[in-house]
Amino acid sequence: MSVNTFGRLFRFTTWGESHGPAIGAVVDGCPPGIALAETDIQPWLDKRRPGTSRFTTQRREPDLVRILSGVFEGRTTGTPISLMIENVDQRSKDYSEVARAYRPGHADYAYDAKYGFRDPRGGGRSSARETASRVAAGAVARLVIPQVRIRAWVEAIGGDAVDPANFDDVQIDGNPFFCPDAAAAGRWEVLVDSARKAGSSLGAVVMCEATGVPAGWGTPLYAKLDAELAAACMSINAVKGVEIGDGFAAATLSGETNADAMRPGADGPEFLSNHAGGIAGGIATGQPIRVRVAFKPTSSILTPVATITRSGEATDIATRGRHDPCVGIRGVPVVEAMMALVLADQSLLHRGQIG
Repeated sequence: MSVNTFGRLFRFTTWGESHGPAIGAVVDGCPPGIALAETDIQPWLDKRRPGTSRFTTQRREPDLVRILSGVFEGRTTGTPISLMIENVDQRSKDYSEVARAYRPGHADYAYDAKYGFRDPRGGGRSSARETASRVAAGAVARLVIPQVRIRAWVEAIGGDAVDPANFDDVQIDGNPFFCPDAAAAGRWEVLVDSARKAGSSLGAVVMCEATGVPAGWGTPLYAKLDAELAAACMSINAVKGVEIGDGFAAATLSGETNADAMRPGADGPEFLSNHAGGIAGGIATGQPIRVRVAFKPTSSILTPVATITRSGEATDIATRGRHDPCVGIRGVPVVEAMMALVLADQSLLHRGQIG
């Protein structure tokens, strides 16, 4: 398998499988002299860690990270930073049926069609377990761009959206849904519980915003900031849609409404709106960068679904094991990580392009 690396100057490669002994990432291109310890990475992994509430998978993984290289006396050396997270709570016996038949909506058939071989235990390489490696790498990326604040939250679950009028930043870390609307979080408890008890799952929409990104990051054509963000977020397991700014809603606006009008400000232009999501022509405008990410419902469900075996026979499959009833919930720190990784890369590209 190839193409396990993302980024141009600030690059990371993830490795490992869901039920292997460990997973991890190698971060290359990190500037030297940055203070880095496991304690700078662990809080972000704790946000994504499974088993923290009844609304996520009950797989019990401490997700403790170890730095194996690239750091000396607490500072990065400019050489590859190797990060490792051990898998300690695998239950491979839960996947005996998956070895025999394909799970619809999952990557089982596609992997088999491509490679003629697959690891059915938890989805192997296609498992969302891989995203822990991204979160660890993203924690390093945040240290490269300390002037940038990245914040994500769940905007909707199962089609039930937050009320923007109730938005409260403090609430995001105050409930198991990363929800900024206390009323919506209360509704989602019932919604996700019902799906879990029914052996089903729900989709979700995650919004991510980065503030403090200076105007000028990005390039006009083949490394557009919005294109890189879209590619980064689309690479996350279970993501089926990405919007920058107003996204598809921009197609319903008139030209004068969609244009982000400007007036003189104390420190440069003052924008009167942000339909573009902080990016114009592939380059940051200095406004908040806003990305909306759609997660499909978890494909591993207890409800029987029609499928075929590896030999082509018709059958039904109900996936046993421990799975998220709404994978988008734990997608929040993953989206933040991908935002950080892209912005760290773009900051170094910008330095190289303009000196």
